[in-house]
Amino acid sequence: MEEILSIVPTAIAEKIIAMPTHIQPLIEEIRIRIDRPLEVTARGIPYFLPYVVTKKDGEQLINKLANHSFYTLEEELKRGYITIEGGHRVGLAGKVILDGGKVKAIRHLASFNIRVAREAIGIAAPLIPSLYKNRWKHTMIIGAPQTGKTTMLRDIARIVSTGFPEESIPIPPYKVGIVDERSEIAGCVHGVPQLQFGPRIDVLDACPKAEGMMMLIRSMSPDVIIVDEIGRREDGQAILEAVNAGITLIMTTHGHSLEEISKRPYLKEIIEMNVIERFIELSRGDNPGLIKDIKNQAGASLLEKASVT
Repeated sequence: MEEILSIVPTAIAEKIIAMPTHIQPLIEEIRIRIDRPLEVTARGIPYFLPYVVTKKDGEQLINKLANHSFYTLEEELKRGYITIEGGHRVGLAGKVILDGGKVKAIRHLASFNIRVAREAIGIAAPLIPSLYKNRWKHTMIIGAPQTGKTTMLRDIARIVSTGFPEESIPIPPYKVGIVDERSEIAGCVHGVPQLQFGPRIDVLDACPKAEGMMMLIRSMSPDVIIVDEIGRREDGQAILEAVNAGITLIMTTHGHSLEEISKRPYLKEIIEMNVIERFIELSRGDNPGLIKDIKNQAGASLLEKASVT
């Protein structure tokens, strides 16, 4: 939280610091809306703090984010978010400026949503026996918002890059390419990942997934490609290209279950390619990454029924 508290106005930082100590480590989002109460979300529960955000607070925050230069934020304002040191992402809302029907920038910023990036080192370790046998298996992680999909994906990327000596037959480190379209997985600042990933990581930051996968295949020879939130038509073609090149894909998608996402047209097409070997279903719990089920290529559960909740 130090990086976040250093950029928010002092009055807002003081209100956050004054929150109960057992809640502070659980903070997921800080929503700063001009002329509205300060909102902090922890474990999915919203807390409205006794402070109304002022226009001056908004100006101070954007000046800190821009380092007093709006020119440096041109691309970020077009995308609608800024990634800051520590990998935290600040979403932006306000007056949208269009150019030819496309978003050119956001001006008169009135809302900021600071999403706290956290690592959960070791969270993916229980999955390793299911995801690796002589090689990493093509895997899709399925979960609703705030179930820990990206946190789980991040830790898998770290393990793949670092290796896993705890297995009876140690797993060596593999080359990992991350296509981080929304700067959420690696939390790059100026292209450099801010989180722990091991030595064999290459990141394409703020790059569209399908195009990024093809770029990595052509230029970086990864063993494993990591992508977040697949589900568009063009993603399917890129997945096939990667599989045909002998590259393992580990990805996430939004949903509650394999059965549910199989009904969506583009995801259905991807699943019917029959190349994804493991489906990990997550659910919301006290900690991110609660494993609800692990399914094989045919959709059959690999967990004992008694252990699935």
